[in-house]
Amino acid sequence: MTDTRIRPFREEDWDEVVALEERAYAASGLSEGREALRSRYLASPTTCFVLEHAGGFGGYLLALPYPLFRCPDLSLAEEGAVQESDRGSNLHAHDLVIAERARGRGLAHRILWHLEGTGRAARYRTLSMVAVRGSQVLWTPLGYRARPEIGLPASYGAEAVYMAKPLEPAVADPAPGSSPGAEVG
Repeated sequence: MTDTRIRPFREEDWDEVVALEERAYAASGLSEGREALRSRYLASPTTCFVLEHAGGFGGYLLALPYPLFRCPDLSLAEEGAVQESDRGSNLHAHDLVIAERARGRGLAHRILWHLEGTGRAARYRTLSMVAVRGSQVLWTPLGYRARPEIGLPASYGAEAVYMAKPLEPAVADPAPGSSPGAEVG
């Protein structure tokens, strides 16, 4: 997949992000709009990514620190950047959409694996998401466990399911003089 790359957001990405999000979610009443989407990004820019595929916009992932077993309300914008001291131990994959032209190539899994690596490097202990429209069948094989007992904001609809998975600590390259297999975490 040399024609695919994951990179940080740029200001010029927002029109495509908003249009793709609306195409993906408006019919099911789950579209958030530009202000809410940007607020998720501004809460944690280092955990949000754009997927470039075959020379064009291929999708995006918005993720932000959020307390385990809680999630953003789709009807509300975030109230500011998450401070490092308030970050917590859970990274929430809030919104992941692959462009129609790039679907069916495993790119959603690839961008989630990228997020997992980012989360491990930043010492998050868990990764969470809310599966909508039956998508939990896609995330279960990747290690996400459905937590149907977790109540969700009404904005997600009745079929949404909270999911979470543990992030194993990243294994660092041993520094000279350290013991082999030293772990970061």
